[in-house]
Amino acid sequence: MVVEPTACDAALARAFDFLGKRWSGVILATLTHGAVGFAELARRVEGISDSVLSDRLVELQGAGLVIRSVEPGPPVGVTYALSPSGSALLPALQELTTWAATNLPG
Repeated sequence: MVVEPTACDAALARAFDFLGKRWSGVILATLTHGAVGFAELARRVEGISDSVLSDRLVELQGAGLVIRSVEPGPPVGVTYALSPSGSALLPALQELTTWAATNLPG
């Protein structure tokens, strides 16, 4: 009897396809500390270029994980924060962090 391999759950595959993009998880984890402006977010996510940060923020907003708020100026202020859906990811991100600290070499 031949046993077929079990396919990966489609929802899990979508999650890793989206969150597996470089910087996406790091941006979400950085926003767990509260809303920040673009420049501050760029400083906190070391090594990311402004263009990649901008692209990832647009993707995260499109997925409903990040909220972009514009405060009228002058000067105009833009902040980014986790949405309720983004906040719902926090337990999973914490579990991944714990697992990585224990199981992945530094």
